[in-house]
Amino acid sequence: MIEKLAKLLRTKPEVFQGLPQDVLGRVIDENNMLVRQTLAELGLSRNCVAEEITHVLVSKLLLTDQHLKILSRDRLLEKAQELAGKPQGFFIKRKKAFKLLEKFLPDESVNADNLTSILCSLRFRHDNAWMHRFFDEAYRELTPDDFETRAVELKILEPHWLNIAAKFTKHKLHNVSHLKEFGIIFVLPDKQESPGETLRTFMLLLHYLKEVPFYSRLFQKIANEPDFIPKLQYLLRGDVSNEKRKTKNEKYEVRIVQRYLAKDDIHDWRLLEPHVNPEAEHWYKAEGDLERIAHGEWQKLDFVGDYFPSKHGGEKLVSFGLIDLNMELAEAEHRRFYYHQQEALWNKIFIEYLGRDRLNQLIEENIISGFIVL
Repeated sequence: MIEKLAKLLRTKPEVFQGLPQDVLGRVIDENNMLVRQTLAELGLSRNCVAEEITHVLVSKLLLTDQHLKILSRDRLLEKAQELAGKPQGFFIKRKKAFKLLEKFLPDESVNADNLTSILCSLRFRHDNAWMHRFFDEAYRELTPDDFETRAVELKILEPHWLNIAAKFTKHKLHNVSHLKEFGIIFVLPDKQESPGETLRTFMLLLHYLKEVPFYSRLFQKIANEPDFIPKLQYLLRGDVSNEKRKTKNEKYEVRIVQRYLAKDDIHDWRLLEPHVNPEAEHWYKAEGDLERIAHGEWQKLDFVGDYFPSKHGGEKLVSFGLIDLNMELAEAEHRRFYYHQQEALWNKIFIEYLGRDRLNQLIEENIISGFIVL
């Protein structure tokens, strides 16, 4: 059992030392049960090749995509907001945003109509050196008084931004992004209507509508602390501790990985040891929102995966989760790695141990320290 769990997580059985074996057993048992159940529902068996199983799962996913295609792009944004409960958050004031842009983009013509678009464009118009300078210098002068409570804003950027943002979207592997500190989620209007694109856009909107309020709560929590700015920058950078975990003195540390490290390096050593990832929890909640309006029970398969023989020889991992399948469908030529299923599986271990609500509470309480101590 433990060997199979380690294989699914690309790690070694030894890393589970210190964790209750019954918890690990329950996780792998549930994974195996859901694999069997899903294969039976799809008319498949363990003898099927990985590519066939993925094809059938993707075909099921396309039914959800077709269901969403009846919505216009504007209505898609409205529906996502409705499902998320039209969240509010603690964000940098618009008048402060004007001042920051006046200082760092003195030649830019910024007004009330284009402020959101100009802020969004900072993500892809400037090189890394400029962005680092802006991030370090502009945010250094922020105070809690520069923040206010207001609704999260969803924005479809004007078409002329698409070519400028091409390199940015290639790295992100999608056309939706956000600015946590300003409470903005934006969509780059990709004209390509590839299969799965509507579902992917909708799921990213639902995901960011969970993530942005999550970080907003953290901003508000640290607002009156003397080291507010360093902590704010830590959160916005998505820093992940490089310190080694400690398991001495009967204390068991679990690293908090607050971004998908596998996008940059699938061999990052921090991914191969016990950790939890709030990103995977945002996706889980987004899947729950989707199920309220679309056919399919995807949420329960969030962490599920298994190895099957490949038509090319050997074996291949199949993720049964909507997120990996949707990304594969929409960006098949860029698909390198099923990163979501494995992060969701790490979370599942500690959810089985602590409970989902308690795990989320501990993540919020300890994300800046970088570790949960059990």
